[in-house]
Amino acid sequence: MIRQVLATMLLGGLLTGAVLPPQKPTREDQVRNDKKKLEAEGYWLYNDLPRAFTDAKASGKPIVVVLRCIPCEECVKLDDDIIEADPKMKALLEQFVRVRVIATNGLDLSLFQYDTDQSFAVFLLNADGTVYGRYGTRSHRTEWQGDVSVEGMAKAMEGALALHKNYPKNKAQLAAKRGAAPAFAKPELFPSLRAKYTPFLNYEGKVVPSCIHCHMISEAQHTVAIQNRQLTDALLFPYPHPKILGLILDPKERPTVLRTEPGSTAAKAGFLPGDVVQALEGQPLLSLADIQWILNTTPAEGTTLKASVLRAGKPKLLTMTLSDGWRRRDDISWRASTWGLRRTALGGMKLDPNPGGKGLLVGHVGQFGPHDLAKRAGVVKGDILMSFDTLTSPVRESDLIAHALQVKKPGDTIPLTIQRGGQTLNLSFVLPTP
Repeated sequence: MIRQVLATMLLGGLLTGAVLPPQKPTREDQVRNDKKKLEAEGYWLYNDLPRAFTDAKASGKPIVVVLRCIPCEECVKLDDDIIEADPKMKALLEQFVRVRVIATNGLDLSLFQYDTDQSFAVFLLNADGTVYGRYGTRSHRTEWQGDVSVEGMAKAMEGALALHKNYPKNKAQLAAKRGAAPAFAKPELFPSLRAKYTPFLNYEGKVVPSCIHCHMISEAQHTVAIQNRQLTDALLFPYPHPKILGLILDPKERPTVLRTEPGSTAAKAGFLPGDVVQALEGQPLLSLADIQWILNTTPAEGTTLKASVLRAGKPKLLTMTLSDGWRRRDDISWRASTWGLRRTALGGMKLDPNPGGKGLLVGHVGQFGPHDLAKRAGVVKGDILMSFDTLTSPVRESDLIAHALQVKKPGDTIPLTIQRGGQTLNLSFVLPTP
């Protein structure tokens, strides 16, 4: 009977011209369709970095590498505008060898050092591996318009072409744009990834499960550091955003000051709206991501940074003084890799600002092991967390994660004070071994 009804409904739909809603492509379909489309068009090299370097050496062109996690929906409009050769970009793109990388399997981490919590990042390179600049910044899980734009990407590419034209005279000036050799040369060599992944995507079988996503690198770095009790501020608060220094930049320009926050580090340094930040610590800047790279290599201890700005056409040197622990001002709650930290540090809780007043709102509680420690302690979604160990009236989830992972150790008991429906509850859980 049920089969007859379904058949009748389907036939009726066909006869009346009704159109069934299109099925959303699966992640597997998205990856395979992207590969098929771009390989057929031939405008971009697809997941073939060796070929890009060979072509660049033969042509004398610089290289633009777009690293993009295909299933991820964030930055999809920006990615489409670039990959589809938006008219604003086409003339610039044709001056580069263009390569699209959709997975980090086999990626050379001595060269490609970037904020791996992003789903979209760009490198502008010389054929010998010299980095001209980076592009791509994210400070929110879904909103990216305040950090990146097609116009800003175009300005960065123009800057890279100017550096390329002057190369190798400026090679020494660009040396610091590459970092020190990492502990693991490729993502699949990390202990937590080694048994699951290879240097290659499995197009013969299921391609998506074979892919090492960018954020997995951050997670693997965290795991090693936590196990060795070496989770530094540099690892926990990577690629600090300039806004934590009060420096707000125009996403449509090469680093240009929109404004500074009153009383901030940037304001005290003397930055003014309209200043074009041409270099920081001697490194030429193409984008906000270039500033983040420099901040990422700057110690968490108090230090100073020298900035060369162009103000009303005239050069000016400014000095920013960073206080001890400055990196901790950044917010890591938007990062994909923070989910793993929540399991280890917060017992599986996700904590949000409390719109009703003090403390933090428990926005989510992991329901299944190993993310269910807070649930087993008695925490439920909607609770207000009023204290966490020795931290009272918390205002940021990031601070609690740092406290649990840098001050405490596995096996320590974390007491919690919870408010629920007018009652105060005293609960606790034990920090797990990562």
